[in-house]
Amino acid sequence: MHPILARRGRLALYLGLWVLVGLLLAALLAGEGRLGWRAAALVALPLATAFSFVCLSAWYVSRGLPLGTTGAFRIAATAATAAVISSAGWLALARGWIAFIAGGAGISDLRGVFGTIDGLLFGFGVLLYLLSIAVAYLLAAAEASQAAERRGLQVQVLAREAELRSLRAQIDPHFLFNSLHSISALTAADPAAARRMCLLLAEFLRESLALGGEQRITLARELALVERFLSIERVRFGDRLQMDVSAGTAGACLVPPLLLQPIVENAVTHGIAHMLHGGTIRIAADRAGGALRIVVENPCDRDRPRGRGAGVGLANVRARLRALHGQDAWLYAEERDGAWRVELTMPAVEG
Repeated sequence: MHPILARRGRLALYLGLWVLVGLLLAALLAGEGRLGWRAAALVALPLATAFSFVCLSAWYVSRGLPLGTTGAFRIAATAATAAVISSAGWLALARGWIAFIAGGAGISDLRGVFGTIDGLLFGFGVLLYLLSIAVAYLLAAAEASQAAERRGLQVQVLAREAELRSLRAQIDPHFLFNSLHSISALTAADPAAARRMCLLLAEFLRESLALGGEQRITLARELALVERFLSIERVRFGDRLQMDVSAGTAGACLVPPLLLQPIVENAVTHGIAHMLHGGTIRIAADRAGGALRIVVENPCDRDRPRGRGAGVGLANVRARLRALHGQDAWLYAEERDGAWRVELTMPAVEG
């Protein structure tokens, strides 16, 4: 269906524009000197309304001969032919309309006027139809541009989702490597603790896999996963590992699954593990306007060995935030006064 005919509002606007065209035609007819304003309007307005529906065919011409795949000569020849044929038909309609109203228009010889205005009507009709074709091609170009923009946005979204899946896929092997390494270390020293750690790890993996189909979860659920992860690590560290969490209303905000797990894992591996008496991992979240801020702090030994790690961790979290929120999210990490602090800021979005 023609897009103008698909909605009443568009059709009303279209006909309103053609009323203005009819008034212009009436002014041209009155300017010939053979018709008064009343007679010119009586002739021009109905003819303009009728020709408005004829010019709707210009949309089909533009669709049948798209600019990108049709030669300029063929388009010009087709447009000219369609304009001449449409204008000729309009001229015949004008002759019949003038003959119909000749008896009641208050003009003694309205039929005789037609011979002096037929050239004007024909030329005006050709110009109107060519203008309609030009407008149809402009609209087609605008639609093609919008479609290309939509396709570009879809490609960007798909690329971002692929990046997020890739980053998410890096977390599980990295976490499993460290967990299995810890279990291996406990096997000889404390077999019962190693078995308990295996069971806790299985529960953690079961719960994290259940979130595999979700793009985002609430911060409260993310913190619950963190607590389950730390319960695994407490099998190895005992009371040396403590945790203090405060989220308040920020717990309802949405975050990517396992966003905090690499940060907390670093806090254990590079912080608590090197402290003789252990320490407390503190996680605080709050909302400030439209931003969600999460701070993770842990004590660290200034003289600890500096390992390069596996390249996952903070870089992974930064990349996930960048893929999700661009410049609206950032991560800042620093070591100061024997403490390691990681601060995340992102838009506060609730489900």
